[in-house]
Parts: sequence; C-alpha cells; structure tokens
Amino acid sequence: MENFRFETQERSGDTIGEVAYRRIRSHIVNGQLLPDGKLKLERMKEIYGASVTTLREILNRLAVEELVTAEGQRGFRVAGVSGSEFQELAALRTLLETHALRASIAQGDIEWEASVVAAHYKLSVAERDLMAANQSGVDRWVSCDWGFHHATIAACGQPVLMKTHASIFDRFARYHMLAMNFRGQGVVDDHTALLELVIERDAKGAVGLLTRHIQSGFDHVMATGRFD
Repeated sequence: MENFRFETQERSGDTIGEVAYRRIRSHIVNGQLLPDGKLKLERMKEIYGASVTTLREILNRLAVEELVTAEGQRGFRVAGVSGSEFQELAALRTLLETHALRASIAQGDIEWEASVVAAHYKLSVAERDLMAANQSGVDRWVSCDWGFHHATIAACGQPVLMKTHASIFDRFARYHMLAMNFRGQGVVDDHTALLELVIERDAKGAVGLLTRHIQSGFDHVMATGRFD
C-alpha cells in the first residue's frame, strides 16, 4: 500500500526484497545515500540483508524510477541532482497533484475525509519535532509528509496518475532532504490550511494553495544555493 511507502520496518507478509527496496529508496530520498555515490553490492548486502541477486533487481527497479543510475558492467550509482531537474519535478508534481486533488475533493467520501485528518495529525506531530530542532525526525517527516499529500489525492480514482505522482514526489522530496533546510512555520501553516480547504471541499482554494506550497518549497530549496 502506498500509505506505507516510506515505512522501513518489516510488516507481516513482507519479503526480504520488499523491505530492502523500501529501505534503499528511503535512504536515497532522505539523503543518507548521496547523489552520484557508488552503490557497492557487497557492502549493501551487509547493510540491507539481501542477496546480491536481489539487490541487483532492486537497483534496476530504482533505475526505472530514476533514483539510481545503471552503469552497465560498472554497476550502479545514486542518481545525480540538478536545479533544472528539480524545476521540472516541481512543475510535474504541481500538474499531477492539483489534478488529482480536484478529483478527490469532488469524489471523496467521509472515510476519505477521515484519512486526510488522520494523516495530517501524524504530519503535525513530525513537524512539531522538527521545529524543536530534532533532526533525528527527518525520516519520519518524509514519511508523514508523503502520507498527508497522498491522502488528500487518494480518492481521485486514477491509479496510473497516482503511481506516476508517487515517483515524482519521491524525487521532489529528495531535494528538500539533501538541502536539510526545513521551511519551518510556513510549511506547517500551509499543511493546516490545506487540510481545512480539503474538508470544506473548496477545490479552487485548495488547488491554489497547493500550487503556492509546491512553488515556495522549490524557491526555498533553490535559495540554499546547493543546486545552482
């Protein structure tokens, strides 16, 4: 389930490969595995507890998601980053997420509303910890930020769009984590306001706020000067 996209703990029924896949992807997105870094299979075997064959399958899967670069016989590297890619990801995320948000607001039922409220509560707790300068909460914030935004669009009824959005969201969030520069109260206020607009079924207001939210995130990260 996409709700568990960034949960790295093993759940009932998980295979070793699925747990390793989630952990590696999470470590790329949150910046523990740095851009252009060589992914050494023997070392990864020790860290992630998966066989070399399984790791190759995972890295090929992540290459399709453009989080990893395959180098033929030379192995794999973590995908690089650039300001131009980040700008394109921001535009794609805006396009996909605003479309899905409109559809979810139009179609979502009371269960959907409840899931959005619950996801926002988890995110607000993670943001409170980050505001208290608890950088150990970064992993949890990535998971909860995804969980909230995913919940707001989960009623759109368009699985292909949702799958594409998930991949774009991963790559967009990665830039925030690499910059390690949390936006602070502004992003907290955005999320609270977005929750209220969604529950009020104000599609125009919610789409406008989401568009500004993504753009301000892009501007904030670019202002760090790390991706010029």
